Amino acid sequence: MSPSENIYDILNEYLEVGEDSISLLEEPIDADTQFEYFECSKNQENHLTNDEIISRKDLIFDDSVSNEQKKLLLVQLASISNIEAYRTIEKYLKKPNTKLINWAYLAFLESRLLLESTFLNENKVLITTGLGGKGNKLRYFIVFFTNDGLPITHLQQKIIKSELDYAFCRNEAEIENLFFEDGFAYILTMVPINIPVQQFFNKILIECNEFGDFLFHDFIISNVKILSIEEIRELLAINDIY
Repeated sequence: MSPSENIYDILNEYLEVGEDSISLLEEPIDADTQFEYFECSKNQENHLTNDEIISRKDLIFDDSVSNEQKKLLLVQLASISNIEAYRTIEKYLKKPNTKLINWAYLAFLESRLLLESTFLNENKVLITTGLGGKGNKLRYFIVFFTNDGLPITHLQQKIIKSELDYAFCRNEAEIENLFFEDGFAYILTMVPINIPVQQFFNKILIECNEFGDFLFHDFIISNVKILSIEEIRELLAINDIY
C-alpha cells in the first residue's frame, strides 16, 4: 500500500465492496491467534454436512472435549450459514473457556458476516488487525522520536499535541492515549479506514518540524501491537538511527 492509498479504496478496487460492507475486528487479538484461526478455517477438511455440524454443536459446552477439538468445532460452526450455528457460538462466547475467548470471538464474527452476506446477497469483508478498531476506524500505534535522541521538551510536547489535535479534529480521527518519554512520543489512535494513514501522520510530522525541525523524518507505525520501550529502542538500533 503506497502512502497515498487507503484501505477502503483498495478493497473497493479489487473486491468492489462498499463501505457499508466492511466490518472491523474491534477487539485486540494477537496476530498469531488470528493467523492460526484463519489457517484452520481455510484448511479444514470438512466432510460433514450442515446438519451433522449442527448435531455436534453442544460438544463445545462439554468439559470433557479438548480445547483443540473445540477450536475445530467452532470453525465448523462458523463455516455454515445457519442461524442455529450463530446462536450457539454466541451462547458459548458468553461463558467461554478463557483460553478460547479470542478464538470464539473470531468464529462469532465469521458466522455473523456469513449470515449477513447470505441475507443481503452481497459480499461482506472483515478487516482484522492486532490492535483492532471501532466502527469505521482502525487502531494504530505511532512513535515519533527526536533527531538527536534527546528528551522531548515541554514546548515540543505542546507542538506535537497541538498538531495532532488539529489534524485529528479535521479528519474525525481519535487520540486514545498520548505519552512522552525520553526522546519519544507514543500515540495510540483511531483513524478512519478511508484515510491514507502513512501520508496522514507524515504530514503531522512535517508540520511539527516547522517549529524547529526536532523530529526525525521517519516514524514507527503499527496496527499489530503496542511496542515496549525496549522494542522501540531495538528497532532504532537495527536501523542505525541513533
